[in-house]
Amino acid sequence: MLARTSRRLETTLLLSRQSLPRPARLVPRSYSTPSKPAQSPATATAAQPLPSHDYPPYLPPSAPSTSTANQFLRPFLQRTQSFTILPAPLPQDEHKNDPVFTDTVTQDKLAVMDACLHNLYSVPRAKTLFNRLREEKQNVLSTSVYNRIIASYLQIAAQEESNRTMWVIEAWEVYRAMVAGEEGIFPDHQTYALALNAWREFSDIPGGPAADYKTILSHITADGRKTSLLDIVAHPCIPTQEDAAEITKQLARIALERQDIETVNILAKAASIASGEGSLKIPEAVTALKRSTDQSGNVVSEVPFNIQNLRDHLAHVAYARQVLPDDMVARQRHLELSAYDMAAERLKFQSDKMNELGLDGRYQDKVLQEYMYSWHSKLSQRLAKEIKIIEQEESNKIFRNSSTELTPYLTLVAADRLSMITILEAMRLTGTGGISNGMKTTRAMVTIGKAVENEYKARLCKTHGIVLPSVTRPDETVFTEFGYSNLHQRRLAAARQMTAGDSWTAPWSQLTRAQVGGVLLECLMEIAEITRSAKDRKTGETVYDTQPAFYHGYEFVRGSKLGVIKVNTAVSERIAKDSVGGVVHPRLLPMLIPPRPWVGPNDGAYLFSKASLMRFKDSVEQQKYLEAAVRSGNIELVMEGLNVLGRTPWKINKQVFDVVIQIWNSGERVGKIPPAQYEEPEPELPAHDTDLSARAIWQGKHKLWQQNVANNHSDRCSVNYKIEIARVFADETIYFPHNVDFRGRAYPIPPHLNHMGDDLSRGLLRFAVAKPLGERGFRWLKIHLANLYGFDKADFDERVEWIHERIDEIKDSAHNPLGGNRWWMKADDPWQALAVCFELTEALESGDPLNYKSSLPVHQDGTCNGLQHYAAMGGDSQGAAQVNLAPVERPSDVYTFVGKKVERLIDEDAKNGNVHALALQGKITRKVVKQTVMTTVYGVTFVGARDQLHKQLSDRGDIPEELCWLSSAYLAKRVLACIGDTFVGAQSIQTWLNLCARLISKSISPERFDRRVTSATEEIVKREQARRQKAAIAKAKREGIALEDLETAEPVGRKFAVPMAKMKKEQMTSVIWTTALGLPIVQPYRKLARKQVMTNLQSVYISDPNVPSEVNTMKQASAFPPNFVHSLDATHMVLTAIECSSRNLTFAAVHDSYWTHACDIDQMSTIIRDTFINLHASDMLRRLSEEFKERYKGYRIPVMHLDSQSAMNKKLVAAGSRVKMSSEQAEKFKMLGNLVEVTEETSEQAEVVESDLAGVAGIAKKSSKGLPTATDLTKDILASLKEGEDAAASSASTAEEEAEASTGKARETQLQKEESLRYLVDKFVDVTELFPPLPEKGSFDVNDIRKSLYFFS
Repeated sequence: MLARTSRRLETTLLLSRQSLPRPARLVPRSYSTPSKPAQSPATATAAQPLPSHDYPPYLPPSAPSTSTANQFLRPFLQRTQSFTILPAPLPQDEHKNDPVFTDTVTQDKLAVMDACLHNLYSVPRAKTLFNRLREEKQNVLSTSVYNRIIASYLQIAAQEESNRTMWVIEAWEVYRAMVAGEEGIFPDHQTYALALNAWREFSDIPGGPAADYKTILSHITADGRKTSLLDIVAHPCIPTQEDAAEITKQLARIALERQDIETVNILAKAASIASGEGSLKIPEAVTALKRSTDQSGNVVSEVPFNIQNLRDHLAHVAYARQVLPDDMVARQRHLELSAYDMAAERLKFQSDKMNELGLDGRYQDKVLQEYMYSWHSKLSQRLAKEIKIIEQEESNKIFRNSSTELTPYLTLVAADRLSMITILEAMRLTGTGGISNGMKTTRAMVTIGKAVENEYKARLCKTHGIVLPSVTRPDETVFTEFGYSNLHQRRLAAARQMTAGDSWTAPWSQLTRAQVGGVLLECLMEIAEITRSAKDRKTGETVYDTQPAFYHGYEFVRGSKLGVIKVNTAVSERIAKDSVGGVVHPRLLPMLIPPRPWVGPNDGAYLFSKASLMRFKDSVEQQKYLEAAVRSGNIELVMEGLNVLGRTPWKINKQVFDVVIQIWNSGERVGKIPPAQYEEPEPELPAHDTDLSARAIWQGKHKLWQQNVANNHSDRCSVNYKIEIARVFADETIYFPHNVDFRGRAYPIPPHLNHMGDDLSRGLLRFAVAKPLGERGFRWLKIHLANLYGFDKADFDERVEWIHERIDEIKDSAHNPLGGNRWWMKADDPWQALAVCFELTEALESGDPLNYKSSLPVHQDGTCNGLQHYAAMGGDSQGAAQVNLAPVERPSDVYTFVGKKVERLIDEDAKNGNVHALALQGKITRKVVKQTVMTTVYGVTFVGARDQLHKQLSDRGDIPEELCWLSSAYLAKRVLACIGDTFVGAQSIQTWLNLCARLISKSISPERFDRRVTSATEEIVKREQARRQKAAIAKAKREGIALEDLETAEPVGRKFAVPMAKMKKEQMTSVIWTTALGLPIVQPYRKLARKQVMTNLQSVYISDPNVPSEVNTMKQASAFPPNFVHSLDATHMVLTAIECSSRNLTFAAVHDSYWTHACDIDQMSTIIRDTFINLHASDMLRRLSEEFKERYKGYRIPVMHLDSQSAMNKKLVAAGSRVKMSSEQAEKFKMLGNLVEVTEETSEQAEVVESDLAGVAGIAKKSSKGLPTATDLTKDILASLKEGEDAAASSASTAEEEAEASTGKARETQLQKEESLRYLVDKFVDVTELFPPLPEKGSFDVNDIRKSLYFFS
């Protein structure tokens, strides 16, 4: 009671104090009833005066925008930004000394320590690890780790009477070190709460705590971080209300004795607070049935395991609704934590049912779930024994896999739960990763280990009280310095509430996950058996055979030998063709309550299930940057934007759901709902087997048909998940927690049913809030239906008129969707169109359509949004007109424009008899080229374009399959050529971004450069000294004199050039930039480095994210333009979300498609334009260039990479880059060609750093064995250049060079080049000197976007 009420009071005071200018924010939002006509038409339209139509369709009657975005947002976006800057990761040979990025060995120590502390499994072992880390790796420890240690010491002291004094003293020693700050770790409110409770509990034992209440209070009051006493006495580590009251009383007495009135008042406030205080009536869906044949050849159908698993779990959601109807938090808790319990109960039920029926256990059609229950029973016992064996072995210092301890991890979760996790994950993974009837061994082990880790952490969260802080709506002042600071303080207050009861846990390394998963998977393979039967051909008797359900083997995949776990065909027949993402993670369903606000990198969203603020795949660098940005308060608006998206309430559209159920149960194909049986007939075998060409064509067609049958079943199961989730949540208000990818783009965390899904998912959802349409909303609802149907290239008035002409069809679709004309099925998005048909019909038939309360989302979509950002950045007037940035009378359609250009080229080729042009004539529609045009600005390659076009051509079905692939390659060339001619401005920006990324990824940080030079010098000096010593000994022996009588040689004290092979290891610099919202974007592309790990099953190779390798220069460069544009559209979306929320608009988004109520479209359209204009008014390219110059100042790039013959040099010269030098320098660097510009202005001349090549040359004259000569270094760098830039040359030029190299002239040329380049071998230049100038900006003014009717429409 004390803890909860104290935290609530503290946060309320904070919010009240910091929110005085905005009292309306604390008023709870009232929601109206959805989908009902307003009962009071007069009041419903009182604030909605009917506008005339003499103004642009997206603006309210008042002409200029009164948006506060112009007042606050533009200065905010143009402010001087604070960048998150961390040192680059160290190369592999020095990674263990990295002060920022934790190595795998240290991470494993932390994880073992965490496991040993859990349930006090082995506190002495944890103590040993902790003390070792304090000595060796202080930088990986934090206050939360120290607090966990103190809490565990005190817990074991309470249990072990014999060692109580020792553990209390140990705890007090850690506390004393924190108060003294001697280890760089300082106490927080939990530390002081633990100390106070320790004195209360152990003050009477001899040699107990070294400080009493008075001393601890002195520490608190002297703490410069001003730790709140309310937070301390309300912390959950003080177990009871009575204990907290007693501590508060004692502290107040001490404060009163000291006449500390402020402390007395705070404690008095804390003391006063402490004393004060049916079944679903929805039609059930026929499940996606898996068809097979029994022994007699009869077709039988079964419910796939994954579908049944989901349905059984969701049944408990409905059960929770009946048992816990009012406590939504309790229901959400039940939903997240019931997963594995429900699975075990279901399997037990299946087994009991089989026994009741008296079926033979060897019966060949035995239900799979019953098999699984028998596996579960055996595996639980087997794991319990195995864990004891491993524990005994490790106690004797016998480790199965290297020196990794497994017992601490395997004891975190009960054996029966480990069994269920292993079985369910193994079944889920079957058929994934391109392995038919099986799975990759490495993936299986890592996934099972990860599932165990997640279960442990979810169960740990269960033991802590869940606090849901009150959340307020942001207002326009968040874009001011005061408002942003206020947002930061409120987030910190919420973080203190939400994490008060949490204890520290350590992430597991990939190696640990693989080894834990290996033990569990091996045990499963040992006990999992099935019984199969067959008829004896001679006797006719039924013969039974017991076979393993899983077995280990190897397969060749893309030329590589991979270990795989194969599944018995009797098992795989049921599950092999389920979709890859087939099983809904039971903790990642929609939420029944608004998600917890994001307050940290891993704190937010679900109550118990840990979710990450950012989605990243094994990139420690991204994780560290995110944590640093959160600590420094740089990304408050990103987290607030995600909170806004997560707070949007949704409901299932029951009208659409009813139609979906009918079609689903009928088994026919409608929209994205696949048929129950694939409708295309199996290709017939050619009549003449001798025709090899015809047979090859048949084999291709048959393989494609088989793939289509499998895909149809996968799609059927995927839709089944959506329907089952919608069915159970049909009467609920649901929420979708969001997080971001590494570019800042927001995504719902629930993976299956969400508004970012396909047409069916979107059609099944509507806002939980309804608002009167009004005249403008009524108009926008009609436009929205026209857009969904595909009539979206006409002007707005024509779209409205088009709907008016089809009112009868719309009503027919609403009244009789399946028995009528089925007009809605012909729409581009049929399910969303049907939803609007229902809504529009109800509005029309309500008698007062303007007052009809609509809850349907209406969309505003960007026109090829990537090109819109490029046109705005570059001021490209031509591009702006093509993507509706510039005012136009009718909407432009860039896809149609490009499609027509391609058609003209194809017609010309067809006249010349080109077979592919003839096959494509008349078939190039807007839909065919749309994806390729859209993704070109995101860096799509020829291969990617070819694959996209091949899919589109295949879907048409009117091009022979044997021609489709080659025709798609032909078409890709034509489409890319037309795009290049159309968007010249966008390509110049792409080139600039690409070159900057190439330079950055080849650069070396100044610290690492100096360190590598020093290290190389020390190494060479050491070797030279050893050589001299050896020579001296030989000379002394030869001349018969004492060694000490020899003349002392001159000491080796010069610096030496570093071989390029070692410098290449220092290319660890990722391309990093900061969005306008402060989010650091780190590109994760590095060269793949795998590590061999020995497990119980096999030796596996896994990538270790804790050991970063050199960056992949080509990938860094090619991915930068699309990633940068994605970060822009993500920033635009978050800004729009915050602005909409501040004006009480319901908001949702799918990247560049923004949704709100129909009546609010005009207001949202104004916000969209304001935020876009203000974003680009800050000149994003200029700001990016300035950030690069600040972030990478002093980073050095080898001058050898800039040789005039290299591709890099030519591209830099073409882009306008110049290295300014004096005339003398220019003569020496003539190999750089036109990249050098002569200037006599000293301040403009580039600084060239070198590493004293003369020293190496001097030693080389003596031909010292093992020391690199200048020629060696030159050859080394030439080899690296050939390996890098020249790899991008065409195959024709490569063949020509190889032919030339075979001649004596080529060898002579090579020697001359080496001689010319020798001067450059040890030279480095600041990378910022090489950044190309920004592309020249065009004449387009982004402010003109306000006049564009179709910018977002």
